[in-house]
Amino acid sequence: MKISLKISLLLIILIVAILLAITKGSVDIPLAELLLKENWQVLYLRILRILVAIIAGSGLAVSGIALQAILRNPLAEPYLLGTSSGAGLGAVIAIILGISSIYLPLAAFLGAILSIILVYQLAKQGSRIPVQSLILSGVIVSIALSGIMVFLISVSPNEALHGIMWWLWGSLQFYDPKLLLLVGMVVALGTFAIFIFSQDLNAISIGDEEAIHLGINTETIKKILFFITSLITAGIVSICGVIGFVGLIIPHLTRLIVGPNHKTLIPASCVCAAAFMVICDIFSRTLFTPLEIPIGIITAFLGAPVFIILLKIKQAVK
Repeated sequence: MKISLKISLLLIILIVAILLAITKGSVDIPLAELLLKENWQVLYLRILRILVAIIAGSGLAVSGIALQAILRNPLAEPYLLGTSSGAGLGAVIAIILGISSIYLPLAAFLGAILSIILVYQLAKQGSRIPVQSLILSGVIVSIALSGIMVFLISVSPNEALHGIMWWLWGSLQFYDPKLLLLVGMVVALGTFAIFIFSQDLNAISIGDEEAIHLGINTETIKKILFFITSLITAGIVSICGVIGFVGLIIPHLTRLIVGPNHKTLIPASCVCAAAFMVICDIFSRTLFTPLEIPIGIITAFLGAPVFIILLKIKQAVK
């Protein structure tokens, strides 16, 4: 099957998922009724959730693709560098200090960026950032910041902190269109920038020596892509919390569908991840209505078995 046809099928799945997400929820409303004036507010809120799902899914998937290529590690994913822990700690500190909830995403974003800077400084060796040092530094910083965050939640009498656990498991209940537009622009520009490096990613994923022979400045490209993926991830975490497995499994799943060429892999992953997130959001809102399950739990339940299946398929191919 041609790659263009495969991507077209993914687009059809995404469109069907969007139509279902618009009509499904704690209360199912047919599309014809949603178009009536009295239901416009419900339609508006559901469309915003769909946009959050598409932005978050696409950004996490593309970041996962870039990190797996430059780190040459199939288990690399966007939260590897301590971004989620830094964002969570930033949000917790903001709540303890009594900062308005309006600025909670900004606090999370700043926490994520500071954690990334800390990881880079720990991993840096002269002008180089060795891959293994970066991964190790990311794991250490993530564990340390998570420990501080849990400690603050445990000892603080602030009741609002108990609600932060929902945010840390991921939630698409974000209804600030201005901030959503800002994060959407960051994700879109970041995705486009990563796409520009498609050919370089193809070479780097084979090996640094091969890439250098082709005239590619691998160290510079790695630094640029680390920065871009970190910025994308920090923006996503700041609006919808930590949503695991998307940046890990979607790149692997899409490679099976369209192959490893990053020129087709990146756009296909955007569509695939968007559809996956919208479907997960439908489950989070409808499984135990009127209760809503954090979307991070849904992605974990669906992502873990999918990843195991993909792993077994790859082992069988080898």
